[in-house]
Amino acid sequence: MQGDDPLREFAGYAMKRAFNSVQADLNAVLTRFELRMITFSILSVVAANRGLSQSQVAAILDIERPNLVLLLDELEGRGLLSRGRSLEDRRTVALVATAKGTRLREKAARAVRDHEARMTAGLSAAQLQSLLAMLRRIESNGRSADEPVEISRA
Repeated sequence: MQGDDPLREFAGYAMKRAFNSVQADLNAVLTRFELRMITFSILSVVAANRGLSQSQVAAILDIERPNLVLLLDELEGRGLLSRGRSLEDRRTVALVATAKGTRLREKAARAVRDHEARMTAGLSAAQLQSLLAMLRRIESNGRSADEPVEISRA
């Protein structure tokens, strides 16, 4: 009997335990790039969506805006992304991954793919796709229908 047996029947608890393992391993992988899960996520989203605003990145990644500003300062200070004025709305700050940021993100992404393969070892391709679909379903069950996360260029 484990001390947490009363919790093992709950899917949320199992997801938390699995996430803790994934997060610890991922952070160890990203350390060699001087990144963390959150900074890698920001860099990935900005690199894939040139010109997003800070508000859009915050919404996509579900980050509080004041926390995001500090993280963006860190990434900008390292020369991995830049802030500029949006061409569509001069009042909006547009985020762009620099060439250095894009190269680092690509190297880190290869290491993250290896991490993912390690963490999902033993699952068939069909099981992995099923797991991802189930996790997306659980996520959508927790999100109100009136809270979509969309990328709009404004």
